[in-house]
Amino acid sequence: MQVQSITKNVRMSAQKMREVVRQIQGLPAPHALAVLSVVPRKGARMVAKTLASAIANAEDLKANNQQFSALRTDRLVVKEALAQTASTLKRFTPKARGSAGPILKRNCHIKIILSDE
Repeated sequence: MQVQSITKNVRMSAQKMREVVRQIQGLPAPHALAVLSVVPRKGARMVAKTLASAIANAEDLKANNQQFSALRTDRLVVKEALAQTASTLKRFTPKARGSAGPILKRNCHIKIILSDE
């Protein structure tokens, strides 16, 4: 059984977020939360929120559906964790001789899939 959670339009580049996401792939969910609590990066807090949401989704699924009553929330493993690019905000800053230089404010989507298999 797979459970997922997606956080969209996080104000951080996907490249920075991928460094955090790679640290938790394949780990058990409680252990992944513990790892993220000690990582000193802004992206770790956002990934931890998404992971906590995925765990809550699994508990909610177990509570509300009889066919998923065998789902073991303590045995959930991070099967897949992705940081994908989202839309980019484009701004401009003044440069020399009246020209303008671009500023790209990048966003990303975080997707975490948990599995009990």
